[in-house]
Amino acid sequence: MDDPRDHAPWLPDLCRLPRMGAMLGVAQLVVVIVALAPDGVRDWDMGRFLSASGFALWLALAVAVLLCKLRAPLSRLPLRSGAMAAVGLAALVAAVMAAIVHALYGSLGNDPLGVAFWRFTLGSAAVTALIAALSLRYFYVSDRWVAQTRANARAEADALQARIRPHFLFNSMNLIAGLLPRDPVLAERAVLDLSDLFRAALGASETDSTLAAECELAAQYLSIESLRLGARLQVEWERREPLPWDLGMPRLVLQPLVENAVLHGISRLPEGGTVRIALWCDAGVLHLQVLNPAPSPDTAPSLAFQAGAGHAQRSIAHRLAYRFGPAARMTSAWRDGYYACDVTLPLP
Repeated sequence: MDDPRDHAPWLPDLCRLPRMGAMLGVAQLVVVIVALAPDGVRDWDMGRFLSASGFALWLALAVAVLLCKLRAPLSRLPLRSGAMAAVGLAALVAAVMAAIVHALYGSLGNDPLGVAFWRFTLGSAAVTALIAALSLRYFYVSDRWVAQTRANARAEADALQARIRPHFLFNSMNLIAGLLPRDPVLAERAVLDLSDLFRAALGASETDSTLAAECELAAQYLSIESLRLGARLQVEWERREPLPWDLGMPRLVLQPLVENAVLHGISRLPEGGTVRIALWCDAGVLHLQVLNPAPSPDTAPSLAFQAGAGHAQRSIAHRLAYRFGPAARMTSAWRDGYYACDVTLPLP
């Protein structure tokens, strides 16, 4: 079955208010440039400037609305032919509107425009076609860049599915099999936690999550690992209310950080340790911190930690930056026997 996204219109969407405003802004900028150009032919007073601005804005609005309405049929044409048709339509609209304006001024009995009919008509069409071509090209490249960014974010989410490694599944299943004869209730809970964990991993790139769901997923992962590590794994949650539990965010943000803390920190220490997860809000910013004891960066196991944890953290940072913008931050550091990963997200 074909993917509907393969048939998405390639012509930029000029129905958006920001883009329509950009078209009007470019038209006004052209008038300002022409008015300031030191041609020495004619003087620009306020009345002439306002008349030219009104004509340019009217023309830009008409072209933007026309291309907005014709986006779907023009997008059915091949890229080159559709682009030429869009620019040609813009030039045709400009020529017709310029001819109407020139005729209206001529009907007054004088020539306030000071420009011959064909020069005014064809000049307006040529300038409009040039501006339309440049604007459509810019919006087209911008749309392709956004699409590529979304594809990269989707690929990062797909890659994170592998963060719940096969050996974790095998170990968990063996653990559950061992629990069944002596503690079937605990085994059932482990099966449900494992099911929720893999369901979230398989749908990581399809749907969004919330802060509450991310914390629940991390807790389910820690519950399964605590069955394997026993007393070596201790967990501390610090939730400083109020917290925006319904805040939307990408899936698999907190769980991979907690997994890094267990696999590359707690499990590598003979005595184990405590994973501390803290959440709090301050000055319109949500803070998430995962703190755990970890081997020194100078030891051999740290090489595996840097490779595994670094990939997950870069992926999460990339997806958070795409979702929340440049204000989203992720930092990590090892100090005094502990590894800390801090995430800060701007609140809407």
